[in-house]
Amino acid sequence: MNIDFNRPIILYMHAGSGNHGCEAIANTTVKYIAEQREKTGAEEDLPLFVVTNSCAEDRKYSLGILEKKGLCTIVEERHIDRHFIPHVIYYLWRLVTRDKQSFLRYRYKDAFKEFDNAVGKSNKGKGAKPLAISIGGDNYCYKSLVPDLILAHKVFIKRGFETILWGCSIEPKSLKDNKLVKDLMAYDTIYARESITYDALVNAGFDKDKLIFEKDPAFRLDTAKVPGINGFLPGNTVGINLSPMVRNLEKTPGITMKNYSNFIEFILRNTHQNIALIPHVVWKNNDDRKPLKELYDIHKYTGRVVMLDDMPAEKLKGYISKCSFFVGARTHSTIAAYSSNVPTLVIGYSVKSKGIAKDLFGTYKDYVLPVQKLASENALVDAYMRIMKKQNTEAEAQGGTQ
Repeated sequence: MNIDFNRPIILYMHAGSGNHGCEAIANTTVKYIAEQREKTGAEEDLPLFVVTNSCAEDRKYSLGILEKKGLCTIVEERHIDRHFIPHVIYYLWRLVTRDKQSFLRYRYKDAFKEFDNAVGKSNKGKGAKPLAISIGGDNYCYKSLVPDLILAHKVFIKRGFETILWGCSIEPKSLKDNKLVKDLMAYDTIYARESITYDALVNAGFDKDKLIFEKDPAFRLDTAKVPGINGFLPGNTVGINLSPMVRNLEKTPGITMKNYSNFIEFILRNTHQNIALIPHVVWKNNDDRKPLKELYDIHKYTGRVVMLDDMPAEKLKGYISKCSFFVGARTHSTIAAYSSNVPTLVIGYSVKSKGIAKDLFGTYKDYVLPVQKLASENALVDAYMRIMKKQNTEAEAQGGTQ
């Protein structure tokens, strides 16, 4: 990477640390910027703002610690939908003037005010072009988010920011959308976190000088030392993550839960390993604990299944790193496993899971099960067996060469 961090910086499009994948990206990005500033002898106390959907969430987990250390300032976006009068005023303004960016200017009004004040008070970085980094890695994968992503990007450009799209995945077929392509081309630099996205952008005509292929920043997430948990056997526990999102995307009703339940039953009957159910997103409307609790209730009678509490991303990685195998639906739960050298199977739904697995193993076949294509109730068990067979074959081959 060759980014000039010796200037004021805003990280935006951060949805909040209740999604521990979002937390992991923000955490590692803040730390990386701090490290690079120190290495290059950058001025101390240069503003680094994390604009978030929820200050309360971020301060509850690891970003709150980073803020206390002075590595960043957390500022919450305005939520126009929570304030009736401004909502009406801005709606009427938008209706009359066709000023679509007005909602986004309102959204970032407090952030820009505090950012400008910080730059003014510090007298550091003045005159340098500020940097805005869009850190929601997979935001462009979701059609519902794209209009606001485009408008937010325009707001930052108009305020004179250099813009970077950070650790992104983009569905290749979405690049047929001219509005989306125009927005992406307006970024000064795009960091693609996997090769499927990178190749798609190159094939769509993007300037290679503005494209950088770089693994997801969350691969750098620290692994916290964690205390023992009753029922969690280090090195002999299969970790499991399941999200409401993948259940909603299944084509055969109930097939995902059936696969997970059959897999747990298979592990408990055929091995001496225990099971750890590990939530990675705990938002009220998208809470991994709900489907995991269903699995726990089915299998708790065995005494070999434990469900982890909510905790910061680094601690979650601490437990994931101690698993003997990991099955994950949330991308960043699987990145925690990958980066800890834990054999991993992904229940995926988009380009991000396929691309990351392809770059690690040369193919995503057998390493990613697209939830939309789940048909057999034992697909997860079969995939696990294939991965373990490969693991054993590789281990035998290595043993034979020693």
